[in-house]
Amino acid sequence: MQQFLTYKAYFILLILVLLVCFMVNISLGSVSIPLQETLNAVLGKPTEVDSWSYIIWNYRIPKAFTAILVGSGLALSGLLMQTMFRNPLAGPFVLGISSGASLGAALLILGSSLFSGIFSFSMVNDISLALAASLGSFLVLLAVMVVAYKVKDTMALLIIGLMFGSITSAVVSVLSYFSTAEKLQQYIYWSFGSIGNLSWNQLLLLFTIIALGIVMSVFSIKSLNALLLGENYAKSLGVNMKKSRYIIITTTGLLAGGVTAFAGPIAFIGLAVPHLTRQIFNTTDHKILVPAVLIYGAILMLICDTIAQMPNSASVLPINAITSIIGAPVVIWLLIRKRKMIF
Repeated sequence: MQQFLTYKAYFILLILVLLVCFMVNISLGSVSIPLQETLNAVLGKPTEVDSWSYIIWNYRIPKAFTAILVGSGLALSGLLMQTMFRNPLAGPFVLGISSGASLGAALLILGSSLFSGIFSFSMVNDISLALAASLGSFLVLLAVMVVAYKVKDTMALLIIGLMFGSITSAVVSVLSYFSTAEKLQQYIYWSFGSIGNLSWNQLLLLFTIIALGIVMSVFSIKSLNALLLGENYAKSLGVNMKKSRYIIITTTGLLAGGVTAFAGPIAFIGLAVPHLTRQIFNTTDHKILVPAVLIYGAILMLICDTIAQMPNSASVLPINAITSIIGAPVVIWLLIRKRKMIF
């Protein structure tokens, strides 16, 4: 009971921190808007300058919501992969799903140089990029599902996933070699990751994907807890290993594939947040970890985005770089302080 109350207090505190981070994120940007005016705009009250309300509702709030969804989705998919493979270095992209999305984007952006004689892509915009990346990640996910059906050993599946990643990276390298400097720059910009380009409709689609992934994860909590003690123990508890693996792989595919399609390949969050959460909550119970990683992932992503957008400056730093620069020292510090890793 005491432990339950402690966790409850932790979650209330985390939700308050999330709200503070959200408000700070939408009040900072290239245009300086006072916090009180930001609150007025959010609550639907008139602002001192009319354009402030437009900026907040059409640019900053969608971006902040995207950061929350991206952070939550990547953190949860990272937790699922680390539990399934019982490997602390596993992340949401070990199955090659992110590489598949990168390949889809590379074929769309860089493919026009290589295949210009056969067909040409003239429609390279945010929507076509999201579609190409989604298709790429879905095809790799299908390939992984076929392999999962054939291969019984989970570790073999991890190695095969990494091989898929290597193959797609090699194809992207070949495309890059034959591409023009302009197309190459466009692809590199996409690979930096961006959460500021989504419209409300795209945001709704991303929310649907992430929500579906969360629901599937909640139904997998029992099998995830059993997997921590090994596959044989999980089987003795009556867990259907084949079914559980399919659900976990599909969920990770939805979460990681959806995020990569809309925001580009954002590193580190999926690998670090589960470790961060385990060290702070001091537990391996997924009933606590699943909601905790969702909130922690959202908070970390909002903080990184706030730093990336450089207040009062038109420049925006690549979010991919900021997540690693900010997150890595935090995880190192926590592990040194605790002296023992909870996994």
